[in-house]
Amino acid sequence: MKKQILLAMLLMMGMAVQAQNVQLHYDFGRNIYPDAEAGRQKVTMTLEQFKADKWGSWFYFVDVDFSRKFTEGAYTEISREINLSKKVPLAAHVEYNGGLNRFGSFQQAALAGIAWNGHSADFSKTYSIQLMYKRYFKSYENTRAYHSVQLTGVWGLNFANDKLRFDGFIDLWRGEKACGHGQLVLLTEPQLWYNVTPHLSFGSEVEISNNFIFNTYDSKTFFINPTIAAKWNF
Repeated sequence: MKKQILLAMLLMMGMAVQAQNVQLHYDFGRNIYPDAEAGRQKVTMTLEQFKADKWGSWFYFVDVDFSRKFTEGAYTEISREINLSKKVPLAAHVEYNGGLNRFGSFQQAALAGIAWNGHSADFSKTYSIQLMYKRYFKSYENTRAYHSVQLTGVWGLNFANDKLRFDGFIDLWRGEKACGHGQLVLLTEPQLWYNVTPHLSFGSEVEISNNFIFNTYDSKTFFINPTIAAKWNF
């Protein structure tokens, strides 16, 4: 889930601002956990786009996973924020999560809540904290609809004369086990980029999760999956 472009909304509230990038990641997860993550994809392409307007902002990303023989799936998140005040950086936030894979679909979810956004005076440091009600829908066999809540943090930091950027997100939400009992799910994806030019960057993402990856091999729930990546900013 790649949310760091969302922080561009903090640059100029109410003005027309937009940003778009495409990323290509090579994932080492299957090398680190050859049994528990035997089916994990090695290559993911991510397309992100953000657009601000006088009412708030739109943001979406699409992750497309590839194997040697298939396009394994495409997962998307799209959100809309509406500014609630000119004096404080508070916004209403609505969001959709879902997508398709070659076996069917991902479980869909809708979210609604509030976001508190902030930045440093020169906008080299940005952050967003979002608290949302989350509704999962019955999307395919063996899934069911249920209520949840999600807390999200997003950050961005430029340093070394803007040659380096550290950004990412962390999500915490209530998931459900197969037996229907609740569990806390953690997913965070910090990224570090070296900006070769204003358009081209190279770097890495580290996906850290607990109770997120579907593992039928053993009882392991905590995983660390690093990538190497390239990014083109349009």
